[in-house]
Amino acid sequence: MTATPAPALLRAALAAAERGWPVFPLRPGDKRPAGHPERDCPRTGRCADGHRTPEQRATLDPAHITTCWQAAPYNVGIATGPARLVVVDLDIPKDDIDTAPTEWAGMADGLDVFAALCERAGERLPTETYTVRTRRGGQHLYFTAPEGKTLRSTGGTLGWKVDTRAWGGYVVAAGSTVGGAPYEIIHDGPTAPLPAWLSDLLTPKPAPAPMPLAELSARMRNATAYSTTALRGELEKVLSAREGGRNRSVYFAAYALARLVRTGDLTESAVTTELMSAGQSIGLAAGECRTAIRSGLVRGGAGEASAA
Repeated sequence: MTATPAPALLRAALAAAERGWPVFPLRPGDKRPAGHPERDCPRTGRCADGHRTPEQRATLDPAHITTCWQAAPYNVGIATGPARLVVVDLDIPKDDIDTAPTEWAGMADGLDVFAALCERAGERLPTETYTVRTRRGGQHLYFTAPEGKTLRSTGGTLGWKVDTRAWGGYVVAAGSTVGGAPYEIIHDGPTAPLPAWLSDLLTPKPAPAPMPLAELSARMRNATAYSTTALRGELEKVLSAREGGRNRSVYFAAYALARLVRTGDLTESAVTTELMSAGQSIGLAAGECRTAIRSGLVRGGAGEASAA
C-alpha cells in the first residue's frame, strides 16, 4: 500500500517538537491515539516489556517523527506531562441543554467561567500565552508547568467547562483536523509560566488524617466495634479517592454500608452524615454527595421505603 503523504501534519508535528513538546500520532481525522489500547496489547514489538502508553511513546526525534507522519495522515497529539505543559481547556456547551450548573449560572462557556475565576483571585485573564482554537470553538491556553510540582490532568476541578491537561493527559496540536474542523493557533506567542494562583488551585490537597476510632465511636454511640471499624474503613476510602473517582467512592461506600443499615448496626442518618462530611471535605458538592449516598444505600438494599 502506498503511504498517504501529509506534509501539513508532518510540519505540525515537527513544529511542536521544535518547541520541546513530545508528540505522538492520533488517528487520522480523530482525537484518539493511534495504535492499540492497553486491553488489546499484544505484548510484542514496542510493547514487549509491557504496554507503552501514548505518553511513553511521545518523541522529539525528527527522524522518528518524519517516518511516522510519512506513513499516514495522522493527527498530532502533544503529551503534556513530558512537555512540561499545563494546558487549560476552555470548552463550549455541546448543545442547548448543556447549560451551566447553579454555581456558574449565567456563564456561557468555559471562557466565562475562567474569567470569573480570575476575577475572584484578583488576577487578570492570562491570555498572553500560546493559544489554540479547538475544532468546536473552545480554546487551549498553554502554560509552562511549575518547577518542583507534578500536576495531573483535571476535569471540572476549576469549574464548569474548564479542564486541564498535564501529566496523564494530552492535547490535539494545532494543524490537526477533527471531524473536518481544524485546530488553529490564535496567539503564536511564547508559553507563559502557569500563574501561581492557578497552580495552587490545581495542587491536590492532602487528605485529612483518618478520624481516631475512639472519636468516631463516641459519635456512633450505639454502634458495635465491628460496624464502627467498617464505617471508618469506608470513610478512609472516600478521603483517599483520586480526582475523577470521588463521586463513585461515596456511592460505593454507601453501597457497602447499606448492609449494616439493614441489620440495624448503623443508622441511615449516621451513615449519611459521615459520608456527607467526608465527600464534601474532598471537594464534592453537597448535592453530588447526597445523590451518591442515596443511590448507594438504595442499591445496597437500605432506604427503599424512604426512597419510594
